[in-house]
Amino acid sequence: MDIKKNIASLKQQLPAHCTLVAVSKTQPVDVIMEAYEAGHRIFGENKVQELVSKFEALPTDIQWHMIGHLQSNKVKYIASFIHLIHSVDSYKLLAEINKQAIKARRTIHCLLQIHIAKEESKFGFSEAEVLELLHQGALEKLSSIRITGLMGMATNTSDTDQVRDEFRTLKKFYDQLKSMPLPANMEMKELSMGMSGDYKLAVEEGSTLVRIGSAIFGERLK
Repeated sequence: MDIKKNIASLKQQLPAHCTLVAVSKTQPVDVIMEAYEAGHRIFGENKVQELVSKFEALPTDIQWHMIGHLQSNKVKYIASFIHLIHSVDSYKLLAEINKQAIKARRTIHCLLQIHIAKEESKFGFSEAEVLELLHQGALEKLSSIRITGLMGMATNTSDTDQVRDEFRTLKKFYDQLKSMPLPANMEMKELSMGMSGDYKLAVEEGSTLVRIGSAIFGERLK
């Protein structure tokens, strides 16, 4: 697997406004270092324990993104260094991130995960829940987080029309929020959607962050 070549090829395909997050979950440190030595600095992990051990083992200029489901009781382990949390799927989790950010004396950047897939197994806010939080003024109380956009995961299906429709739905909601008055700690700047199998569709529908693992590193290690 030519990791350097794969990264270069992907970056060539992506428009200037779209950032590549190399999904390094289950990959050993030496494999991640290959990507690092190829000039890549943005990596995504989906398990806290693995993320922490890699943060401790790898160069300090890496931007670590949390892309998997995050439990409230695990936030404290990543609060001091995490660059962006993509998968914020409840107000309870937002409040805990804010609490741990205060302790770490920093502002933590977050994306709100919106449930767009037809599968029940996917986490996320509904659009109505986000609008209700804005209506209640609940988000502006969280002074040590910054919500910089939205994230969504499409249904795991070969039906490209369905996947495109789900991405389009998320972009429409993103645009809706962008046109609204938002609290000072919230702006619509990032739209995280698209993985190895569907990133081209996601980019066409307006993604600014694509989360790609197997197209860089090969099939995931179990």
